[in-house]
Amino acid sequence: MVQKKMGNMTVKQIEKSVEGLDLDKALEKLYCLKAEFGDRVDKIIEKYEKKKLKYEKELNRYLEMCIYEKEAYQRGYKLIAGIDEAGRGPLAGPVVAAAVILPQDVFIEGLNDSKKLTENQREKLFDVINDKAIGAGIGIVDEKQIDEINILNATKKAMKLAVGNLKPVPDILFIDSLKLDDINIEQNSIVKGDAKSVSIAAASIIAKVTRDRILREMDKKYPMYGFARHKGYGTGEHIEAIKKYGICPIHRVSFTKNFIV
Repeated sequence: MVQKKMGNMTVKQIEKSVEGLDLDKALEKLYCLKAEFGDRVDKIIEKYEKKKLKYEKELNRYLEMCIYEKEAYQRGYKLIAGIDEAGRGPLAGPVVAAAVILPQDVFIEGLNDSKKLTENQREKLFDVINDKAIGAGIGIVDEKQIDEINILNATKKAMKLAVGNLKPVPDILFIDSLKLDDINIEQNSIVKGDAKSVSIAAASIIAKVTRDRILREMDKKYPMYGFARHKGYGTGEHIEAIKKYGICPIHRVSFTKNFIV
């Protein structure tokens, strides 16, 4: 196919010339090129203007999730740890908690409550968060301890372990809906915090991805239950497998007794 020439540049060459520039600089260059080449640059400009609108919408959403953090910074706190868990409801596997401290001015595009993201999005954000975070700690409480102390206490224990594994020590904890005992750090319990706080959202992703990876490994050991697909939750497939095969060592006895024939 013959490429359309624009002066001494093709359309593809013009697009190539703005690749790698931030959106504002790319648009500034494209507007200058429009003065030279006229409406033949319009489609490229339209493409970049749409990108900018999408970016600004995402940035505004993100900034709305920084309100609690902004208030804490204004009060003098410097190291804010968001805490969340994954795995309170499943019939099998551990409950996993994460504690994450993000830098004050960081912008992590796409960061959101882990439940609102696809598995692929969570996996990508997991790496970005770990790369940009000041610190991240993980706490894991297995199914045997869950049966012994109940899921609420196990969740709190996992959160305490996550804080204990977090370096540096935070000034304040933002926790999704819970308060922790025996923690000598100020706490702010935020209902539905994983959708309202970037710090808690980051923790929700770290906890969820960590737990999902554990369950995928368990699927290799106990393939008949389908752990890689449902991550231990009480899906129809999972319940039928329990009825057929009984429970395995990673099942929570206190959660599955109604399904055991």
